[in-house]
Amino acid sequence: MTILEVKNLNLGFQCEEVFRPALFGISFSLKKGEMLSIVGESGCGKTMSAMSILQLIPKTAKITSGEILFNGENLLEKSPKEMQHIRGSKIALIPQDPMTSLNPLYTVGDQLLEIIKIHQGLMGDEAVKKAVEAFEMVQIPAAKSRLKNYPHEFSGGMKQRAIIAMALACNAEILIADEPTTALDVTIQAQIMHLLQEIKVNNKTSILLITHDLALVSEHTDDIAVMYAGRIVETATNKEFFSNPNHPYSKALLKSLPSNRTEKLETIKGQPPTLAQTINGCKFNPRCDYCMEICKQEIPPLQNISQAHKSACFLNK
Repeated sequence: MTILEVKNLNLGFQCEEVFRPALFGISFSLKKGEMLSIVGESGCGKTMSAMSILQLIPKTAKITSGEILFNGENLLEKSPKEMQHIRGSKIALIPQDPMTSLNPLYTVGDQLLEIIKIHQGLMGDEAVKKAVEAFEMVQIPAAKSRLKNYPHEFSGGMKQRAIIAMALACNAEILIADEPTTALDVTIQAQIMHLLQEIKVNNKTSILLITHDLALVSEHTDDIAVMYAGRIVETATNKEFFSNPNHPYSKALLKSLPSNRTEKLETIKGQPPTLAQTINGCKFNPRCDYCMEICKQEIPPLQNISQAHKSACFLNK
């Protein structure tokens, strides 16, 4: 069952006198109890796509068209007050940097209890019980006593667990995890991803994972959407993507993935375009080894490769 569906989302930024489009026809769906990963280089639009769901975009940004359907209801038609209720209680965010996501002036417990009070309406012992349960769910030891700790008394990995606990405390149906392991070492990264996997399986929680780390994606995700320069260029199941990548950008990303192989590590030439750059046709054509004349003139549509695999490339014709 599909719980979240983004349809033809278009967004841009007002830069002084000029409006610059940034997202072009973004469409994807997230199923109940599954994990969808949106991958791509920094600046390709992954985070902006996710923040559009929660309507946490900058003041200079504007969604010009599209739909964001959560359980069949269009979130773009919700009032700010309605969205405030949905954020946290229905759709929760695990932000990118756990080191700066907690207020250093308040205990971690106070910050968790505030969320429980706002979204669950619980007070006193009931709220504390719920907070302890949330900490235990993310495997924070001595949960009740750790509620009294300040953020500086938590390690980076423990901060991230506390943030995940805040997302879980209100029984959110969807977790949006924006680069949840970026600031953590490799061992802690694996622990956090294993925790998210357990939450997905045990709670039937749907997870939208924003990341550039394909190694993490290969082990944990169900479906994958690849973004480049504000467009989705490929979608596939995990198995199909890693066994049969189609788009030249996807292939280049996988070739640049470090491994235990002895071959020379490959890189993608050039840089992703900025908002101010104008590139006719396929945005990837200046960096593509397979570029044809049509690639410089027309934008390839996202079309079916198989039942669960789509790619936007003229090589598929």
